Amino acid sequence: MKKEIHPEYSEATITCGCGNVIKTRSTKKDIRVEVCSACHPFYTGQQKFSSKAGKSDLFRKKYGNYLDKETKASKSKGK
Repeated sequence: MKKEIHPEYSEATITCGCGNVIKTRSTKKDIRVEVCSACHPFYTGQQKFSSKAGKSDLFRKKYGNYLDKETKASKSKGK
């Protein structure tokens, strides 16, 4: 490694919006974050799953009746 080209690597404090404080090492002295593992919904188990239908379900809902009529019509013509 070349000397005098790298930033100083020292102890740093990460402060979350919820008040959680984490000690680590970094080139910055003080780091502020909005969400940490102590308050993030995924890690706390408070995550809410949406009940939105998938894209294929939305397609079937939008075009299902039209496709069913077209399929029935083609089957009756084919006989």
